[in-house]
Amino acid sequence: MKLLWSSRSPFARKVMVAAHELGIADRLTLERVNVTARETNAEVMRANPLNKIPTLILDDGTVLIDSPVIAAYFDDAFGRGELFPRETPRRWQVARLHAFGDGIMAFNVARLGEQSRGEHASDAFMSAFIAKTGATLDVLEAETENLAPLSIGSIAVAVALAHLDFRFAADGWRERRPKLAEWHARFAERPSMQATIHKEVY
Repeated sequence: MKLLWSSRSPFARKVMVAAHELGIADRLTLERVNVTARETNAEVMRANPLNKIPTLILDDGTVLIDSPVIAAYFDDAFGRGELFPRETPRRWQVARLHAFGDGIMAFNVARLGEQSRGEHASDAFMSAFIAKTGATLDVLEAETENLAPLSIGSIAVAVALAHLDFRFAADGWRERRPKLAEWHARFAERPSMQATIHKEVY
């Protein structure tokens, strides 16, 4: 299997953490690519017309796109449903956490895009991204106990927080969120997280 990927992308890191947790990371051929909102990457576009990563190309040529789809495929093909539990209400609890994690990642990426506009960046947009991220973190602080056991929800939240540290460390998200900070410190020591640390490589 080939994964179009970048060490800068939180969504790519999420599927890599899932792969490590399922013991299949060594089955993936990683191909580093660069995608932006401003231009297309011909190589990525040949596989994924959305021009996004991660993109997974299976051995039979089937292409899977979007990190929730790829992570679900990994769990279905190589796991035992531990990342995407099927029983309720845990299934929906994990889906909620997954959405929170992905939402924070999306805010981070959008904020980076707005920030790249320099003097033309919108203060209103930037403030809104920060406010929405903070509100989501406050909910996660109140629901930290739901992050165990390991699931795609806990992976998504851990990667989202790590990406905040990578891109917006000055925000100080740990302030006033001691339970979430303690949980993340433990999760960050997992081999899957240590093997996938963000790197500023293009």
